Amino acid sequence: MLYPYIKSLHLIFVVTWFAGLFYIPRLFIYHIEASQKPSPDKEILSDQLKLMTKRLWYIITWPSAVLCTLTAIWLLILMPAWLQQPWMHVKLAFVLLLFVYHFKCHQIFKQLQRDEVKYTSKFMRMWNEVATIILFAVVFLVVLKSAFNWIYGIVGMIVLMVLLMLGIRWYKKVRDRNPNA
Repeated sequence: MLYPYIKSLHLIFVVTWFAGLFYIPRLFIYHIEASQKPSPDKEILSDQLKLMTKRLWYIITWPSAVLCTLTAIWLLILMPAWLQQPWMHVKLAFVLLLFVYHFKCHQIFKQLQRDEVKYTSKFMRMWNEVATIILFAVVFLVVLKSAFNWIYGIVGMIVLMVLLMLGIRWYKKVRDRNPNA
């Protein structure tokens, strides 16, 4: 009886967690680019971006990650047979990768809060796509479960990564021609 409610909450927290993970690298990009501007623009933009990232990270992203995890555990308690299924093992491996990504974003967040710029905006644009790839993998695994054809899945992931990288390169060319794009 609880299952549909817990699943609904889990999906809501997945969406809000990914919203934070999709937006935080964009703010990192803006922060890195602001660090290259002259004063006083650099300081004004940096202070505003620090505040925005802090609010996003601690008010939306972290709470969503925790609540998503708690509802996932609750679902596994309600449906323990899932842990015997191979698709769930693969999904949990991707969830582990998602946590690695989340913790790396936290490390980058802390560095930028201290005005330590260790990455380029180009790197951050590519980094931003990691969450997209994980989301695709998890959604397809959950929806298709055991019907998932691994060959098509791997080919699909490679095609997705190539398309994302081409999109990043294309957007760089657009920005080079028109910095306001």
